[in-house]
Amino acid sequence: MVNRTKNKAIGETLDIVNTIVDSSITVTGTDDFACIAGSEVIIITASAGQIITGREDLLPYNIPIAKEISKRIKKYANNSKVIVVTNPVDVITYCILKESGLPRENVIGIGSSLDSSRFRYLLSKLLRTNQSMIDGMVLGEHGNSMVPIFSTTKFNGKPINLEKNQIDQTTSELRNYWKPMKEFKGASVFGAAKHSYDVAKAIIHNEKLKISSSVLVNGEFGVSDVCMGVPVIIDKNGTSKIEEINLDKSELVSLNISAEIIKKNIKKI
Repeated sequence: MVNRTKNKAIGETLDIVNTIVDSSITVTGTDDFACIAGSEVIIITASAGQIITGREDLLPYNIPIAKEISKRIKKYANNSKVIVVTNPVDVITYCILKESGLPRENVIGIGSSLDSSRFRYLLSKLLRTNQSMIDGMVLGEHGNSMVPIFSTTKFNGKPINLEKNQIDQTTSELRNYWKPMKEFKGASVFGAAKHSYDVAKAIIHNEKLKISSSVLVNGEFGVSDVCMGVPVIIDKNGTSKIEEINLDKSELVSLNISAEIIKKNIKKI
């Protein structure tokens, strides 16, 4: 674990080692980026602080951090797979991809996968069922323009039919899900950690994980040169495939609008 404050990194490792008692893995805390040399997977969570009114508020503070980390990755670990958690995750993922020089399949942002989990949770409450019975995902920005894909969502393997007011309410709750967390505890921790773990595990063990994640799209869904949440397959190669699922017209329009919003923020890099 690398942190700008060495003692903070050491303190975190003293906690983390208690979660891996059945493994021979060792955890080291340091402020020396040279220690990332040879890393198979790097997870970036560094941030200047917490959200003020929206994730994009962190952009002017986290871009310099992302650029500095990218330089170190380029120097010490230019064959690694990089998982990005830092917000605004789509823009930061794009920044790290471009600044590090890594191939596009090597840089993956955690955002829409977390949104997809929240989407399934909200639907499970609405339908009064277990989350495991819901199959659905969210695409686009990890932010206010995120696009829940109702047209392909299924309950127990069958398409769900919701009233417009239910769709609107679920979409609103999803886009504002982070707000009570921000008010009550500061930020999402466990959800982001779980999805980061899932992606890292899929890379290390070549698991062919199907998930929505922020990656660079070049023509998929009619969008180019932007990192945003799309359906992907994650394996030992990182993003091995982007799956262009069928969207209805309104979802495709919303996804393109979401992409343009991300692009506007990318121009601030």
